[in-house]
Amino acid sequence: MPCCGKVLCHGCGYCLTRNCCPFCNAAEALSDEEFTKRLSERVEKYNDPEAMVLLASYHRFGRNGLQLDQSKAFELFQRASELGCAAAHCHLGFLYRLGNGAEVDKKKAVHHYQIAAIMGNIHARHNLGCSERENGNYHRAMKHFMIAAKCGFQKSLDFVKQGFIYGHVTKEELERTLRGYQAACDETRSEQRDKAAAITNARGYNKHSSFDIFI
Repeated sequence: MPCCGKVLCHGCGYCLTRNCCPFCNAAEALSDEEFTKRLSERVEKYNDPEAMVLLASYHRFGRNGLQLDQSKAFELFQRASELGCAAAHCHLGFLYRLGNGAEVDKKKAVHHYQIAAIMGNIHARHNLGCSERENGNYHRAMKHFMIAAKCGFQKSLDFVKQGFIYGHVTKEELERTLRGYQAACDETRSEQRDKAAAITNARGYNKHSSFDIFI
């Protein structure tokens, strides 16, 4: 939330019946500009890494009333990463991979993905798998994909299935991964989240769009 920095899942957001923050009761931001202003205040007053990541994303793509500014986005992701934010490390990995706001440096990209993955970021774990696959290290790639898939990440599961077809994953590994994926999905599923996901999909948004993943 841009007012107090708390994180609200999509399912809980779907259930909100008041136009105010459920944590601090601040009134809802009525415009993109107001939302962005509150995020900026979180960054400047409280050094909030989550606010930095969201604000950096707006700068990176020129959204919510902000001009596209790759350098500013990189700066904010860097600040957030120094505060121990896994999401920021994941984003930095992608920026170094593409050369957005920084020179292309695939070693630094992998370095940031590794930090984020160790901290539990499944998007970074998936991207590590993609990096290994890109370099021809298919068995190492599958290890990363299996870990991410067992956390409920669909794209990683798809690659594990492909790995089984091409002989990089055993039948037992595939079965364990499928069980882990289903268990992760069951743990996080709720009627409210399903309804929120349906609305999100109907609007054409990707539920993982806040992170860059390569396929």
